[in-house]
Amino acid sequence: MIPTGVSGAGLGLRRELVADVLEHCPAAIDFFEVAPENWMEMGGASGRQFRALTERHRFVAHGLSLSLGGPGPLDELFLKRVRRFLDAHGIALYTEHLSYTTDEGQLYDLMPIPATGDAVRHVARRIRRVQDILGRRIAVENASFYVKSPIDEMTEAAFIRAVLEEADCALHLDVNNVYVNSVNHRYDPREFLLQLPRERVVYVHTAGHYVEAADLIVDTHGADVIDPVWDLLDFAYARFGVHPTLLERDFNIPPLGKLTREVERIANLQRRHAPAARPVRDRAAS
Repeated sequence: MIPTGVSGAGLGLRRELVADVLEHCPAAIDFFEVAPENWMEMGGASGRQFRALTERHRFVAHGLSLSLGGPGPLDELFLKRVRRFLDAHGIALYTEHLSYTTDEGQLYDLMPIPATGDAVRHVARRIRRVQDILGRRIAVENASFYVKSPIDEMTEAAFIRAVLEEADCALHLDVNNVYVNSVNHRYDPREFLLQLPRERVVYVHTAGHYVEAADLIVDTHGADVIDPVWDLLDFAYARFGVHPTLLERDFNIPPLGKLTREVERIANLQRRHAPAARPVRDRAAS
């Protein structure tokens, strides 16, 4: 188990929310998550506001552009900047997507990695190098995808298991991504969760999505979490235990109070599965 530095229920920090959170952070929010790419080396008033938040609250970093499965060399200068960011703000956990985002330049999307033995070894080698540079073990997130590779040699779950084992890293479990893929690729999401290694899970995401058609869901993070995803989160806690869990909301962002109600729903599920759990919600309390 790797240290996360957080517990309880959290919220993705968007710039639209900063002023409200600085004025009054709802008690239900135990931690925040940011993408380092959006906050590193930020100066001026915005930088001071962010520093004020990381001094008061606990944070997780969730990367967007590392391209763990990409064909080109890792951006090691970028990783060194990430390490400085994590250390400067006391952030223990860094996670990234099990996908690739580059091919002679940024693709600005999360592309699926072919589920092959060669890909397992390629990705695991890159993850180990990332962990060496960052000076900490990381967690990788199961990604949503819309087209299967014709050269797949194993199932999605088997590929995830193989990467985790080969890289000796942790799993960042996104239950909405599991649900999205289960609809798009027609499998049982609970059966999928049963195939993942319990001991590797350290962090969880949930989010909303967009229903394009009965058999096509797009992972947008732009809507409320739906009941089947809440039910899947409940099942995940029963399967893996309670882990720090974040509500993602990246656009169509409602007022903080409405987001807080969804964060409270996460916390209620966590208490149901671990009634004695008492999260530490900010730095001043530790």
